Amino acid sequence: MRTVLTIAGSDCSGGAGIQADLKTVTANGVYAMSAVTALTAQNTTGVYGVMEVSPEFLECQLDCIFTDIYPDAVKIGMLPSEEIIRAVAGKLRKYRAEHVVLDPVMVSTSGSRLMRETAIRIMQEELFSLAEVITPNIPEAEILAVRKICGEEDMEQAAKALYERWHTAVLLKGGHRVRDANDLLFEDGKADWIEGERIKNPNTHGTGCTLSSAIAANLAKGHGLKEAVIRAKDYLSYVLSAQLDLGKGVGPMNHAYIFTAEKQRKRRGK
Repeated sequence: MRTVLTIAGSDCSGGAGIQADLKTVTANGVYAMSAVTALTAQNTTGVYGVMEVSPEFLECQLDCIFTDIYPDAVKIGMLPSEEIIRAVAGKLRKYRAEHVVLDPVMVSTSGSRLMRETAIRIMQEELFSLAEVITPNIPEAEILAVRKICGEEDMEQAAKALYERWHTAVLLKGGHRVRDANDLLFEDGKADWIEGERIKNPNTHGTGCTLSSAIAANLAKGHGLKEAVIRAKDYLSYVLSAQLDLGKGVGPMNHAYIFTAEKQRKRRGK
């Protein structure tokens, strides 16, 4: 069985972070493992507390995983500090991790900052060159590329700038745009638009975590990057279409909806 390791923070409400990653990887037919970088006290209304793990304990988690069940792909999410970033980078180099998907999580869906300002530069220097693909949304890409993004041409220029600087594929997510949900994949020096269905659903807690984890799962299964992105976007659209409505704020998705829908189809078939 193929395996994926997620390195990210815990979301006690279950909609994002490690919890969303584990659900997503499992739903995509891959064995999921996790190394926790931080505990967060959060729900659908916001993040109310963050407790970082020590770099030494994170390194111990990574040693345990890589020396026993070596992951076929790695997804990286919340990295709250420079020390944590350096710990992750060191272990990825030591174990020669493959198919690394880096989601540069800086701000939560509710608007809470999840990464220190000084850590952003360290993340770029230490991790971008180790990643097969980075998956920023438009606000994150504006920070990373140091430019305003207002349309498709701006997205292409920002993705190209990041690719040329770090020689890493870039999936610039278009979900923050009003008109569509198309994403831009910049790989091997060329731009490729990946079309997506824009689903009217206000409950989008954990969409970034879900997409990047689904990409990692499909890379682990042997798909090329473009195909992995297409399959991941299809999965995300599917779980958004379930229209789950939980909590008082921006709610989570039903990551297991694919199984529920399959059962319903079989029941109708009988």
